[in-house]
Amino acid sequence: MTTLIPRFALRSFSVSPSFIFDRSLKRKQRDWSAIHPSRNEVEYIREELGWRVGDRVADLTKHSERVLEIGHGMISAHLESQRVSSVTLIDSSQATLDSAKRPEDEKVEFTRVIGDEESLSAVQGQQFDLILSSMVAHWINDLPGWMRRVHSLLKPDCPFIGTLLAEDTLYELRCSLQLAEMERLGGMSSHLSPLVRPTDIGSLLGSNGFRLVTLDSDEIQISYPSMLHLLDDLQLMGESNCSLVRPLTLRRDIAIAASAIYQSMYGKDDAFPCTFRVLSFIGWTDGPTTPQPAKRGSQTHSFKEISQE
Repeated sequence: MTTLIPRFALRSFSVSPSFIFDRSLKRKQRDWSAIHPSRNEVEYIREELGWRVGDRVADLTKHSERVLEIGHGMISAHLESQRVSSVTLIDSSQATLDSAKRPEDEKVEFTRVIGDEESLSAVQGQQFDLILSSMVAHWINDLPGWMRRVHSLLKPDCPFIGTLLAEDTLYELRCSLQLAEMERLGGMSSHLSPLVRPTDIGSLLGSNGFRLVTLDSDEIQISYPSMLHLLDDLQLMGESNCSLVRPLTLRRDIAIAASAIYQSMYGKDDAFPCTFRVLSFIGWTDGPTTPQPAKRGSQTHSFKEISQE
């Protein structure tokens, strides 16, 4: 996610507003991450969020015969046969697919499918009882189109559950780099890939056919020994910037200044705290048993009458 570039070193592209990220570059980053010997040391965010989504699946009262997980495979490992029968994992990175953990419950069938997480063309025409996604949506170019495709893959009265990194993620790093550039260059460039606001996700889910939308926003704060350790971990996660107008280099003096600012403004006990803003969501497709809101004006009591009872 990190864009490490001075403003004068940007690559020039003609970029459509609908295309922000280089999906091919993101696949290469994740291929590299998946085969790196230290990869398991930096999976703490994905593992935590995968567990959270798996826990939400365990709370569902209905059994899901066919489940689709979009990206990574960190959720599948936590699914049990009491709630699901089969899981299909789709990912554009072959190395990520190869390293993905199958469900610990051996009764759950597990299938890996190579395909783009955004277009979902590899599973087009299929129908699922449950779709899951974690740490994928913040790299999608066309979120409205993606949500429409997810909706079309779900059977009636079935849920879409997921998590993504939202606005204010890595704000300590962003502010430190911006202040360092302002001091030395008299201007600043964007150092983080754009992230959505929680209210945007709720609106997108609702406008693309999902009902009973629920959103939860949470912060995960992790401390690093230095700013460079944070940057290294982001790279090992495969979460480096893949913007179509992306960075080339970070000047040494900017990096040193940003590290000093980071420590001065946010440092705690010689540690560099970093905030990840996590947005969890669930939305349902319409179905014959889906609860519907009452029509406007159909109430039989006013709020005033209720408060007096």
